[in-house]
Amino acid sequence: MRPEIFCESTTIEVNAACELAYHAFEEFSQKSDDDRSKFLLRIADLLQIYREKIGEIYCAESGLTKDRFEGELFRTVRQLINFSNEVKSSSWRNASIDTANVNQQPAKPDLRKMSVPLGPVVVFGASNFPLAYSTIGGDAAAALAVGCPVIVKAHAFHAATSDLVATLVVQAAQETGMPDGVFSHLHARSFRVGQELVQHPCIKAVGFTGSHAGGRALFDLANARKEPIPVFAEMGSVNPVFVFPEFLKDKSKKEKSAEMLANSMISGMGQFCTNPGLIFVIENENSADFIALLSKAFLNKETTSMLHVSIKERFDQGKVKIERQGVDLNHSVLAAGNHSVNRVNQALGLIKGCQFIQDSELQEEVFGPFSMVIDCTDLDEMLACCKVLKGQLTATIIALESELKDQEKLLFQIENKVGRIIFNGVPTGVDISPSMHHGGPYPATTDSRFSAVGIDAIQRFLRPITYQNCPDELLPAELQNRNAMRIHRRVNNVWTTDDVIF
Repeated sequence: MRPEIFCESTTIEVNAACELAYHAFEEFSQKSDDDRSKFLLRIADLLQIYREKIGEIYCAESGLTKDRFEGELFRTVRQLINFSNEVKSSSWRNASIDTANVNQQPAKPDLRKMSVPLGPVVVFGASNFPLAYSTIGGDAAAALAVGCPVIVKAHAFHAATSDLVATLVVQAAQETGMPDGVFSHLHARSFRVGQELVQHPCIKAVGFTGSHAGGRALFDLANARKEPIPVFAEMGSVNPVFVFPEFLKDKSKKEKSAEMLANSMISGMGQFCTNPGLIFVIENENSADFIALLSKAFLNKETTSMLHVSIKERFDQGKVKIERQGVDLNHSVLAAGNHSVNRVNQALGLIKGCQFIQDSELQEEVFGPFSMVIDCTDLDEMLACCKVLKGQLTATIIALESELKDQEKLLFQIENKVGRIIFNGVPTGVDISPSMHHGGPYPATTDSRFSAVGIDAIQRFLRPITYQNCPDELLPAELQNRNAMRIHRRVNNVWTTDDVIF
């Protein structure tokens, strides 16, 4: 039991936060890229200065380990630094210039396009990441980077951590001269606050990481507004793994891949959106050995507490439901002394490929340390299983390179179902480099075009605007003939940092 007491935000407070953000938008969006970069760096500095205090609350409140906190803090700080560098480069402006051509029939006008911020953004804290996907996680940092004020709806599971981090963000805003209202933080347990935020006319976009039910509800609310707004919801995934038969003929590869997958399945007690939840194999003696190795490795792993008693209860209910659907379950047994209120025993399910094809509910995520093996009769049945898969964040292929040469149909299906394909690895451990994509077709996300991770998250909160035949002195500096900022621009279909020469 934590000593902190937080009150649910009132409708008056929600309106005040939204109106403050609306009024802050004009000044904040016109701050120089260098000023906003300094703002982000100051947040990163304060997170490191107060790391011990944050860590103490984080671990006590979430039940997560000190190592997990250090990993999340590093990731959060790294994201802020990356966004800071990206902002200063101004490449996110996507500047494009096509000069006039009066000799063309009809005459071609002078056209100059760039990206500008959408406006105030609401970010919903994630239950399973108190730092990296919450108060100043990827969505919040990306929105602030490009000049969008942010209102965070804290997740009740880690309200104290969120509140402390929010205090540091506000401190950084004040120290770097950002306008009042550039960042607000609201508490709530009910759905009302989130609903009021999404429906408020001052809000122009939403970032969400959580359940499918929660993300879909926000998406529907946003689209029912008089002015619909984008909702970038990352709603989970069961992340299929396709294990090919020739690969499993090698005893060493079979053993190593089973251990590798088991470690990924138990990582974070399965409370990652990239948890490998479906494992497809081709039925034969090698696959039977592989399943036995995987089951032993996974079910013998030591478990820790889940994030919250309600998550633990939903996990247990999910296992009961899927067992009633005809899935054979192998459970681990909790060791003596490990029966804390949030401790669970992991489980591995087993079904046939034909069962999976016939029952779409078998694709529902059981959030926690649970995965299911699907035993396919042959590669054709594996392909049939892939065809009925819903959209996912990731897919993993465990195979010899030679096995994939004649699998164009399967690879095509996989490519069109996911946002990231991993070869002979695991989906957990999402790097924050520019080439990472953390999204996928619905229902994994509501918009698969923009990643929730890395600097491309900036593109979520931008819109393009074109100036036609605008006098040079009235143009934004990014689009003027003289490239004083020396940013990369596409000028008459050529990328250059040069001035526009006529």
